[in-house]
Amino acid sequence: MGKVILLGTASFIPTEEADNTHVVILAGNRKVLVDTATNPFRSLKRAGIEPNEITDLVLTHFHPDHISGLPILIMGMWFTGRKSELNIYGLDHTLERSKKMLDLFNISSWANMFPVLYHTVEGNGLSPLIMDKDLQLYGAEVKHLVPTLGIRTMFPASGKVVAYSCDTEPCEAVELLAANADVLLHESAGDSKGHSSPKQAGETAEKAGVKTLYLIHYPGELSTETHIGEASQVFHGKVIAARDLMTIDLD
Repeated sequence: MGKVILLGTASFIPTEEADNTHVVILAGNRKVLVDTATNPFRSLKRAGIEPNEITDLVLTHFHPDHISGLPILIMGMWFTGRKSELNIYGLDHTLERSKKMLDLFNISSWANMFPVLYHTVEGNGLSPLIMDKDLQLYGAEVKHLVPTLGIRTMFPASGKVVAYSCDTEPCEAVELLAANADVLLHESAGDSKGHSSPKQAGETAEKAGVKTLYLIHYPGELSTETHIGEASQVFHGKVIAARDLMTIDLD
């Protein structure tokens, strides 16, 4: 059984109802956390997931609303006795800075620290991150203000595909990630450099042949009805405004 849980759905500024955007992907023995907004230890608990069961972490890019909770996550895992290794994937730009941030806390000196393994992702085209019988996850560099990774997740048991644009303006890489996907999570922070409006997200979903579009990473004060209406002008599939703790089943 595969599923995606939306742990947070807000853009730059979280609200009382919406945390900064981060999600978790579940399939078989794999539990993959995508980004570490605010306090991922808390948000995972809220979703009924034991943080120490996370097998893999994908860091999409080095902006505070996506990366700020990394030290809290690592410290929480260590403090609660994690022993198993944690695989962290990201572009070189992201991993280099993330390591420096963690080095400021001197985590290598913590007693009985669990292994943290870093895996650098090549951004050109579709690059494989995780390939096993339960989950196949690919990444590609999208067009944001800093090097940023979008992802494509395939669930072999059901044949379903979920893509996540991450923060990006419209570009061919997102269309590649989302090609014929069952679900596309697309940011809709607004029509500005490095970002996309709901209408642009809809246009990308239509070009890619997506079945269902989830608008995510949008300002919490905006009307979701307006957001959905803008995307629906150009996309003929189903449009949903993402909310925290929504679960997408991929059976």
